[in-house]
Amino acid sequence: MITLNNMLSDQMKDEEFRKEYEAIQPEMDVIRANADARISQNLTQKEYTGICSQNKEFKRLQSEERSVEDTVYGNIGSSY
Repeated sequence: MITLNNMLSDQMKDEEFRKEYEAIQPEMDVIRANADARISQNLTQKEYTGICSQNKEFKRLQSEERSVEDTVYGNIGSSY
């Protein structure tokens, strides 16, 4: 059975994949920080969104997250 780490290691050997993966790391750091903040406060996604939904900056970041997620999952999907 292949693990996620093994799969990523194999994919990182592909120069094009590696460059794309590295290019999205700043955006992924934002996504991880957002998730970590929510989890550290023991909030569900729905609760966290409710608290932050009035914040315009938060809405912009969430919109960017969706765009990054589409890019990441699109790149992973196209690898197969």
